[in-house]
Amino acid sequence: MMTLYDYWRSSAAYRVRIALNLKGVDYEQRSVNLVAGEQAGEPYKADLNAQGLVPTLVNGSVRMTQSLAIIEYLEETIPDPALLPSDPVERARVRSLAQIVACDVHPLNNLRVLKYLKGPLEQEQEAVSAWYRHWIELGFAALEARVAGEGGGAAFLSGEKAGLADVCLVPQMYNARRFEVDLGPYPQLVRIDEVCRALEPFERAAPENQPDAKV
Repeated sequence: MMTLYDYWRSSAAYRVRIALNLKGVDYEQRSVNLVAGEQAGEPYKADLNAQGLVPTLVNGSVRMTQSLAIIEYLEETIPDPALLPSDPVERARVRSLAQIVACDVHPLNNLRVLKYLKGPLEQEQEAVSAWYRHWIELGFAALEARVAGEGGGAAFLSGEKAGLADVCLVPQMYNARRFEVDLGPYPQLVRIDEVCRALEPFERAAPENQPDAKV
């Protein structure tokens, strides 16, 4: 059985939980409390993830880090159901949508960045929250425009079934609601998020449904 080291509110870990659930993989969860700093201590950092981040997925003797790399591994080793289309152009499209969130929005808003803003840079919470919302709004505006430009009729961000782009979108929508981002300008994203969260694999992966929720 695979073992996932995660934290209930980690967006990156949330993505991997959704992907594992969509693939129908049984896995064991081990919580790494990011607020308490467990990710930076021993033995986690020395033995599992030199960056001191989550998620880490362990499958036998194989240890993997970085959410997109983990999801690509799952896609290659458990190809059905697929999270990426078979057509190369469509695969690139879905990856580009996913990377707007995973590469452009989330890295600017993760916990260590927010701690740096409040700590060494001595920013007040109001300024930190404004920073957070700014980057989400930029990314969501681009995603909304992409969906509208492609006709806005597909059930999911990835197309006619949930895929990699949706796996990345839903955790970021959770963060947006948590930080009180106005979602009014993004009706297509709101619609897609609602469709996704109604599906059992997404619902089971939700932060509030994790064993370490509210820790």
